[in-house]
Amino acid sequence: MFLGEFEYRIDEKGRLPLPPRFRPFFKSGVIVAPSPEKCLSVYTVSEWNKMAESLASGGLSPSKMRKIYRAIFATAFHTEFDAQGRIALPSTLRTYAGLGSDVVVAGANNYLELWDKASWIAEKEADLAEAWQILESLEKH
Repeated sequence: MFLGEFEYRIDEKGRLPLPPRFRPFFKSGVIVAPSPEKCLSVYTVSEWNKMAESLASGGLSPSKMRKIYRAIFATAFHTEFDAQGRIALPSTLRTYAGLGSDVVVAGANNYLELWDKASWIAEKEADLAEAWQILESLEKH
């Protein structure tokens, strides 16, 4: 389980360290993909495979499945840690997520999210307000 938020800097070559406590989970590699929220999602290979299997068994028509596969798999990248515990983030993904030099690595249970620091501050504030409302509605049922 990935918990917490951590601030890091992307270097001039587009490399970003991930928290040392999480690195052992990525021994098979790191999958980085764009997220609909304009951040990047970081998966272990096993978690990525679970997601792929879930999509394959989703019961979508072949044409819809092709669109989903293109949107998800064509834009994802497989990478590994360098000797300093950094991953290389392709410029296309950095541009998509609007990542500047200051990045927040946020735990999201079974994956990580990479946010531009200013975007993370705004997103976290909005999410916390909405999350409490969602939890309260769950308690009523």
